[in-house]
Amino acid sequence: MPKPAKIDPNVSIATDARASPEMVRVWDRVVRSFHWALVLSFVTAWLTSHSSEDIHHWAGYAAAALVAMRLLWGVLGTPYARFSQFVRDPATVLRYLSALLSGREARYIGHNPAGGAMVIVLIGAMGSTALTGWLMTTDAYFGVPWVEAAHSLAAHGLLLLVLFHMGGVALASFRHRENLVRAMITGRKRKAEPADIA
Repeated sequence: MPKPAKIDPNVSIATDARASPEMVRVWDRVVRSFHWALVLSFVTAWLTSHSSEDIHHWAGYAAAALVAMRLLWGVLGTPYARFSQFVRDPATVLRYLSALLSGREARYIGHNPAGGAMVIVLIGAMGSTALTGWLMTTDAYFGVPWVEAAHSLAAHGLLLLVLFHMGGVALASFRHRENLVRAMITGRKRKAEPADIA
């Protein structure tokens, strides 16, 4: 009869908590759907700006509707979706950016102060781009040079903001050892540790 295998008391049978951290739900389905639908509408509008006027317009209308929905959900939504949870005063944002530059920034479970500010700026820029694009289709403003210039400026400014946003996501993912793109797909992040801000 074979001898039972010996169990080494120095080896834990349980999974190492650092290898498999406990996760918590942060981003609800509405926030995640909004985020990726807005990405799709922006990319579609950008790629069709000189090739398909109809698709470009509908992508802009979709973006405007998404922005309106997000503004509503920012007031009525789940805790981490609400503006009151992540919109902070300019002094707090500046302190966070200063800590970021020195490598001492805290990890936030929801949006960090810079990320929260970026959400507001991106919503404003997307709304401005959609509004000026719509104005260009009206009888009153069709062909008006300053409206066309404003739409182009808003669209190019939005692209720049999107690139900054992507850089910030990459930096925060690296610094805090978590994949924020995956978190915006699954809705889950590593639970708060003692030094983190929930």
